[in-house]
Amino acid sequence: MERVEQVAIVDADDPGLIVGVVGAGAMGQGIAQVSAMGGMHVLLHDASEQGAEAGRKAICGRIERLAEKGRIDASEAAEMCGRLQVVAALTDFAECHAVVEAIFEDLEIKQNLFAELEQVVSDDCVIASNTSSLLIASIARNCRLKHRIGGMHFFNPVPLMRLVEIVRGPDTDETTIGFLTGLGTRMGRTPVTVKDAPGFLVNLGGRAYTTEAMRLLHERVATPAQIDAVMRDCGGFRMGPCELMDLTGVDVNFPVSQIIYDGYMHDPRLKTSFPHRYLMEAGRFGRKTGQGNYLYGDDGAMTGFDSPDHTTDAAPATTIILVEAEDQLIDFSQSLGCRVLQQDDGASPLLAAPLGEDCTSFAARTGCDHQRLVGVDLQCNTQARVTVMTAPGADLVIRDSVATTIAESGPAVTVIADSTGFIAQRMQAMVANLGCEMAQIGIAEPEQIDLAMKLGLNYPRGPLELAEHLGLDVTLAILERMHWITGDDRYRPSLWLKRRALLDLPCHTPN
Repeated sequence: MERVEQVAIVDADDPGLIVGVVGAGAMGQGIAQVSAMGGMHVLLHDASEQGAEAGRKAICGRIERLAEKGRIDASEAAEMCGRLQVVAALTDFAECHAVVEAIFEDLEIKQNLFAELEQVVSDDCVIASNTSSLLIASIARNCRLKHRIGGMHFFNPVPLMRLVEIVRGPDTDETTIGFLTGLGTRMGRTPVTVKDAPGFLVNLGGRAYTTEAMRLLHERVATPAQIDAVMRDCGGFRMGPCELMDLTGVDVNFPVSQIIYDGYMHDPRLKTSFPHRYLMEAGRFGRKTGQGNYLYGDDGAMTGFDSPDHTTDAAPATTIILVEAEDQLIDFSQSLGCRVLQQDDGASPLLAAPLGEDCTSFAARTGCDHQRLVGVDLQCNTQARVTVMTAPGADLVIRDSVATTIAESGPAVTVIADSTGFIAQRMQAMVANLGCEMAQIGIAEPEQIDLAMKLGLNYPRGPLELAEHLGLDVTLAILERMHWITGDDRYRPSLWLKRRALLDLPCHTPN
């Protein structure tokens, strides 16, 4: 193969930097807007010239509204809009220092576009794709100068989402990565360099939150409202997985889940469940169609779902017995204000806090009476909500007496069916485990994984930080017990997590 001489790339801080944006849809508009606001001259092109002009007007409208709200000066807004220029043809990109492609996800069309761009721009122009589902390796396959091809994966809406993933293709050189990182910074984003792999970082890392929720629905452990309430109140997430799925759209997140699952050769840890597909097949995409995991009114508000709070007129339990009384369970029982018996009277509720187990397995292992056994999840925040579960055949009067006692002490109560790891344990462990696996396969540096997941998905903690918060030994125990009980490899612990837990090392310890 003939060696192509590499040409020096201009500095991303160059005041005369010219950025071309191909595609004037929502993403292209956002990229053009943050480029203009970052002081760069922007050339905006779309297959439809009318579409490009409409995009420019929409961008300027948003910038002018920022001035009206006092967030920028009117003179600054005028300068920003003055830096936006619509161009009718790709040949007008000849003077660009960088071009960002933001067209729809079709590999052949993207490859043809990059081939056209290489015939127009100079050899020192960097070309980036905003793809969210295609590999940079595939897009750059036929390019003449592969070293200057990379990814800039923005998040919608671009002006509000601070993260941009800088994707390193197989031939992308350090100069290009450095330029794209500087370009993203100048656009006001926070750049994170990621590996070229299915879903990159955030779309891959976000799978655990939604797919484990779908597994809970599949097993009939809980309703969408119960799952969401637990993850908000007990896990600290801004939105529960079911409402988040409805917001982004099932027609978006189900295909992405399948692409990533296929891309990673059907790793069970990435597999979704039938309820997810069923929503897709039924056209229940979420808010955009008025129904998804929830129903929505004309105003977009959720309607017609059962409360996640368990209500009962059962008398409160006055005595309880603790099974495997560890410190957390002792502290929790003291907060209830009922008497803890030291000997089993054969009638009082048996209170337990299983770790990674369901009540069935816990009762079989300990030999306690499964009919009186009531499990509570103490591996999460219990100030606002407590999750309660029982084994099949449980005495529901006893369960409800415990629920009443808990509710009278302050928190709301969510009652679920028997489940390995309740709701919060298994979902948080799966999020943490996938983050550890991303570190293991080198998607990004551990700290960058946490940063990206917090910025890209508003997680309260990054996945590796979440493993530390739960405790690496606790996270590993939850996964191993779920794996053993279910026999399902979706709960197979990442070696990154297992090695650091066994050696008592911090989760961010590098290989």
